[in-house]
Amino acid sequence: MAAGTLTSNAQGSLTLADWAKRLDPDGKTPKIVELLQQTNEVLSDMAWMEGNLPTGHRTTVRTGIPSVAWRKLNYGVPQGKSMVAQVDDTCGMLEAWATVDQDLAMLNGNTEEFRLSEALAFIEAMNQTMADTLFHGDTDKDPEKFLGLAPRFTKHTLANNPSARNVITAGGTTNLTDIWLVVWGPNTVHGIYPKGSPAGLTHTNRGIETILDGASQPYLGYRDRYQWKCGLCVRDWRYVVRISNIDTASAVLGAGAGTQLSTAATWVPNLMIKALALVPSLSMGTPVFYMNRTMKTYLQIMAFQKSLTAVRTDSATGQWTTSFEGVPIRLVDKITNAETATT
Repeated sequence: MAAGTLTSNAQGSLTLADWAKRLDPDGKTPKIVELLQQTNEVLSDMAWMEGNLPTGHRTTVRTGIPSVAWRKLNYGVPQGKSMVAQVDDTCGMLEAWATVDQDLAMLNGNTEEFRLSEALAFIEAMNQTMADTLFHGDTDKDPEKFLGLAPRFTKHTLANNPSARNVITAGGTTNLTDIWLVVWGPNTVHGIYPKGSPAGLTHTNRGIETILDGASQPYLGYRDRYQWKCGLCVRDWRYVVRISNIDTASAVLGAGAGTQLSTAATWVPNLMIKALALVPSLSMGTPVFYMNRTMKTYLQIMAFQKSLTAVRTDSATGQWTTSFEGVPIRLVDKITNAETATT
């Protein structure tokens, strides 16, 4: 690959790692992006695009196609037109400030490393908050956030929510979790950041500033500001499938030696096959399954027992990866075993 060439993972869309190659030649931003990828697997898949609005992105969606007709000689045909609608997706502003007492930072003789160790905690917190909002963010309840996947994919009336067609319910009522299939791409689903702003998590080194403690008494300390302006654009809802109402209590290891999965766990792969069938074309982007640690463990055990040959675990790329029917399976801890039921 030639120097300066960008890689991408979804039909030309850039990931955060790709965007980092365009930003901050001093190396600070790429370092932060790497840390984010190590602690949140969804960010290594998620495609990103600059929004066309200062606060987000406006998408024009085709809602109807024109009528056509067979024409007879010497007769005309009725004119028709397509119908479109516009949807605005807004971005949220995730921000954190890290403060380290100057004298404390200088104690070990390596001030920058000490500051980085403190910054890691803030980056991890922002990372977890971003992942949680990506799946659960609800602007009706928290308007300062961006709208995540779960509020968009429920089992409400189809007339009001066409995306309900892509919600598969597993029938559980308690201890519920979700499995998501997302096809990332510029014409399907992607992350957005406001027009004219930098992509990804930005870092501002404020240096030494006067800081007030809880009693409004001053001291000198190092300050760092972290900010992430981000949102989610679902351009085509057909490329997201939610498998909901999975009862994790029924998908448990058997008694005794604990080497066999219960029968209830084996239907989960059937639902994943249905999810794949709902997507018009997997080649439109980068398809990925997202699930929590519980469900991924069950699938890996079934693969180990050779009762589920569709699941593959290998290290061909130098890292251990798990896939289902060739679609990667990623771990997201923010998908819990207490998800809201879809009815």
